[in-house]
Order: sequence, then structure tokens, then C-alpha cells
Amino acid sequence: MKNLGDLMKQAQQVQSRLAEAQEELANTEVTGESGGGLVRVTLNGRYEACRVQVDPSLVQEDRDLLEDLLAAAITDAARRVAGAQQDKMSDFARGLGLPAGFKLPL
Repeated sequence: MKNLGDLMKQAQQVQSRLAEAQEELANTEVTGESGGGLVRVTLNGRYEACRVQVDPSLVQEDRDLLEDLLAAAITDAARRVAGAQQDKMSDFARGLGLPAGFKLPL
């Protein structure tokens, strides 16, 4: 029965570490950009927009262009959040000795 107890204790530790990793990811911020940096959007790990920065030169430009650049920057930031989450979970899985490519829930 000692082995079962050890296994349960280990499972609780893994669950705790996974919860910590998920919280760290939720608090991670990444910035996506478009138009060569003219528009920047910062998202957190929950895909919530934290900041939008627009170069002042665009305010006098075409509104349609600005809207397209904002959409592109948000998409870029969302891809970066997904990449950061994948990297973090891969590191976590390696730390547990899981095989490469093993997917953990986010």
C-alpha cells in the first residue's frame, strides 16, 4: 500500500505544479505587431487584450488600413500566446519525463 500512497502523493505534486504553470501562463503577456511595428497589441495568456499601441502617423492615414493593421496585430499576438503556452507545457512535460509531443491540458 505504500506504493499507492507514494503514487497519490506524486499525482498531487504534479497537479499542483500544473496549476502553477497554468497560472504563470495566464499572467504572461506577449505583444504582436503589424505594419512593421506601427500597430502593437499586447495580450495576456487568457487571450485578453491588455494594451493597443498605434503609431501617431497612422491616425492621419486611412481608417480601413488602421483597422486591418489592428486585426493583424491581434492575430499575431494570439499566435504568440499559443506559442508561449506550447513552450511552457513542453517544458513541464519534459520535467515529468513524459515523451516528446505529449499534450497536456491548458
